[in-house]
Amino acid sequence: MENKNIHSNQPSKKLDNKRYGPFKILKDIGSGAFELELPEGWMIHNVFNEDLLTRCMELKFQGQHKDLAPLPMIINEEEEYEVEEVQKHRTRGWEMQYLVHWKGYEDEHDQWIAESGLPHAKQAIEDYWAGYSRQNL
Repeated sequence: MENKNIHSNQPSKKLDNKRYGPFKILKDIGSGAFELELPEGWMIHNVFNEDLLTRCMELKFQGQHKDLAPLPMIINEEEEYEVEEVQKHRTRGWEMQYLVHWKGYEDEHDQWIAESGLPHAKQAIEDYWAGYSRQNL
């Protein structure tokens, strides 16, 4: 499924996912529309025009296979990812930033995120500071 009508939290379209999936087709609605089986957390309509869908192709070589990272939850047409842990902190300007490890993703996807961009990760931040204060005693 193309990302055309899904808004993400990426700073630029260039860095965003180009497609999501693969998804199972539940039903051919007709006139080029298909009903897809979307993940539970996605809060979007599950019928899409065929122009937004691309057939999933089988990979030819063993090295091409990677475990799929979990799909983000879509809430109010925006992506939401779950924070597994906060690993480091730094200050940029007046704002605190945290190095975030996302649940189900490899270390290469870790990101520095401003505290204001982590409204649903309060517990992970508290856990980080509790561990940080124990290390620095």
